[in-house]
Amino acid sequence: MHTPYDTTLCLEELRDALALHGITLPSLRVGVPTLITLGDCNVGTARELAAALREAAER
Repeated sequence: MHTPYDTTLCLEELRDALALHGITLPSLRVGVPTLITLGDCNVGTARELAAALREAAER
């Protein structure tokens, strides 16, 4: 089982990885104790995220 501390570290890793692709999810946060809430994002951000994931999958 993951602790709230583990969840917070994971959140920061995710935020940093997204930032490498120029992606910011302002509502990214720890929700229920061991869950990360990705939150709402606009269509442009969703497209950037999808493109970054596709690019990474092709490597």
